[in-house]
Amino acid sequence: MSNAVIQLLVLAGIAIFLILRLKSVLGTREGFEKPPVPTRLPDARKGKFEVIEGGPDRDITDHVPEGSDAARALAAMKQVEPSFSVSEFLGGARGAYEMILMAFEKGDLTRVKPFLSDEVYDTFAEVVAARSARGLSVTAEFMGIRELTLQTAEFDPVSREGEVTVRFASELVSSARNADGEVIEGNPKEVRRQRDVWTFARKMGSNDPNWQLVATGE
Repeated sequence: MSNAVIQLLVLAGIAIFLILRLKSVLGTREGFEKPPVPTRLPDARKGKFEVIEGGPDRDITDHVPEGSDAARALAAMKQVEPSFSVSEFLGGARGAYEMILMAFEKGDLTRVKPFLSDEVYDTFAEVVAARSARGLSVTAEFMGIRELTLQTAEFDPVSREGEVTVRFASELVSSARNADGEVIEGNPKEVRRQRDVWTFARKMGSNDPNWQLVATGE
């Protein structure tokens, strides 16, 4: 065997050895490998952040039981007037109660007349006139509201009139003096607790945002 043939055999053996070593280190690839699939991150719009439509209206259920007649009436009011808020209404009722009550106690109904139905205004005016006829002067100081609770609500889909009845528990100091300055009613040094149940009404969806006091009770 010639030297040239021996050299070729040696080189061929070295080449085969190197190929086997590369396969053992790098492995074998077949065709096009797929790129690695990235890990999917959780969608922040799902899970606890997902808004579930059709759930209870907290603006209603915070004040009356879910599914009650009052809740259904308030929901019907909101359908006619989407901007209506029960919480905002109660805030307004709190202010109206103090304003109307103090106007009645002091005998000056002029500025609260727009917030009273004709029947309620006439009743209040009769009491004020009777006190004036007796020569009584009333002093009063409003101390605050201890309790404010939405009691009932009604809605007439035909007239679109909504009525909301609110129970108030308040404290005030009031007294009535005769022409001689003698206290004949109340006590100017004693806090009196008062409870009232007032019903407010309004045509839902109207341009006039004001509610009127249409009935009073205890």
